[in-house]
Amino acid sequence: MASSSSLFILFTVTVQCLILALAPQTQAQPPTAPAGPINLTQILEKGGQFTTFMRLLNSTQVSSQVNSQIKTSSEGMTIFAPSDNAFNNLKPGTLNGLSLQEQIELVLYHVLPKYYSMVNFQTVSNPVRTQASDQGGKPFGLNFTTTSNQVNISTGIVATQLNNALRQEFPLGVYQVDQVLLPNELFGPKTPSATSPSSEDPADAKAPGTKSGGKGDNSGSNNIGFSMIFGFGLVLMGIIF
Repeated sequence: MASSSSLFILFTVTVQCLILALAPQTQAQPPTAPAGPINLTQILEKGGQFTTFMRLLNSTQVSSQVNSQIKTSSEGMTIFAPSDNAFNNLKPGTLNGLSLQEQIELVLYHVLPKYYSMVNFQTVSNPVRTQASDQGGKPFGLNFTTTSNQVNISTGIVATQLNNALRQEFPLGVYQVDQVLLPNELFGPKTPSATSPSSEDPADAKAPGTKSGGKGDNSGSNNIGFSMIFGFGLVLMGIIF
């Protein structure tokens, strides 16, 4: 009996050792570090050619707004980042000629209040609202068209293409554009103000001492001329008679 028990124990231990030896060995995986907060400035710095756009984002405080909003937005956001060459191609004084509010509107015009991948642009309904939409009661919309794998973007003044995707992952998409997106609301033809004076024929403009219609009061000169003619006629009659 003792030998049988010993054999049974030995058999059991052997089987367990074989099971352990044949079982696949799994290595413990190190815990995954939680992803840090998304930082738009860091994304643009990594791109290496967006110095002017970063300066505008900071001076208008739109950068802080984006970094804060993407933490809570369920829709995400999309940024169109003009390269430094895009800003260099603007007419001199274009940015300096804008007020601070207009600079804010210009930067917000490059931000969409929703995340779009390249594929999403194929099914958008134009015009697409931007963060500048309804600023001062103005639409500030963008229009998109796609051809093959290319996404084209138009403001009504500028037309360009979406190029390099600096980031294409929800909740933030960042795409390089090679032209500054100039909104029609800021750079298009200016509509006449409702308070501006109505246009009138310069010939009809009233000058001091003139009546309506732009003609001076000639009644005095007409009377003088008539008197001179009448007097001259009397003289002639006296000579004749």
